Order: sequence, then structure tokens, then C-alpha cells
Amino acid sequence: MLATVPVWRPVRVAGAGRPPEAQELGELERRAVAQGLPPPRLPEPWPQDLDLPLRAATFAVASGRVVAFSLAALRQAFVAGRDLSQTDNVLISAAACELHPRAVLKGIESRSIEERLRSATAEAVTRGVREVPTVVARGSVFSGRGAAEEAARAQ
Repeated sequence: MLATVPVWRPVRVAGAGRPPEAQELGELERRAVAQGLPPPRLPEPWPQDLDLPLRAATFAVASGRVVAFSLAALRQAFVAGRDLSQTDNVLISAAACELHPRAVLKGIESRSIEERLRSATAEAVTRGVREVPTVVARGSVFSGRGAAEEAARAQ
């Protein structure tokens, strides 16, 4: 839908780790059904800390698998209902996109991955990113559910 392929960057965003409210969940369910998908299944318990999957996604950037990893992790969370603050669930996501579990474990514990994630987050904040999803296109920031559609219309 966008004129160019976007660069997918994992970043920490305040409040991104909260469960959807009833109204938001209803909207997610309606959108899923409209696209022929099953309704989302929320993780129980809701993860309190999403740092682990964010570090794993940052590790996946170097191998060109960040999108594949992110999609696999989202399937684990919202199709299988698994808690992504649990290492095993993150490693299942990594294996689904051919990232070796030992390499991922080593990567998520490394100082360089933490620095890359901090740097990407700082850059995103500087650009005006306050929520996910966000698309930054030609200096404009589009956020929320319709971010991609709005960015496409602006192009």
C-alpha cells in the first residue's frame, strides 16, 4: 500500500505494553473477522514487560528477519495467546523465522543489542513517535490504527 518498502524498527514506546480495553478489543475482533481472520486471543497473563521480544526483534534486524520475527511473535501472542515476556515463547517466534535459539539468547543479553534498541528508541522519539504503530514518511508522522493507510494517502 505504501510507495516504498518501510524500514521496520523495534522501539520502546511508553504504554505499548498495556492490554486493549473492551472497546479496542471489540474493534480488533471486528477487523479480524472482516479480513477472514480468527478473533485475537489475548495472552494470559498479559505480559508486564515487553523488553525481551523488543531485544529479540532488535537482534533480528541484523539478519534481515525483523519483520518475520515480529509477525511470528505477534502470532504467538494474539493467535496462540502466549506471554512474550517468557523466554520460551520468544524463542518459538525466533525459530519460526529461522533464528537459532542460542544466537538469540546470546544476542538479547548483549550490550550492543541494548544500545541499538536505545538508539532506535531515541531516534523515534526525536521524530515524534509516541505510539505504535507509527509510519514516518517524508518527514510526516502517522500514528495509530490507520497509520499505513494515512501515510499511503499522503504519498
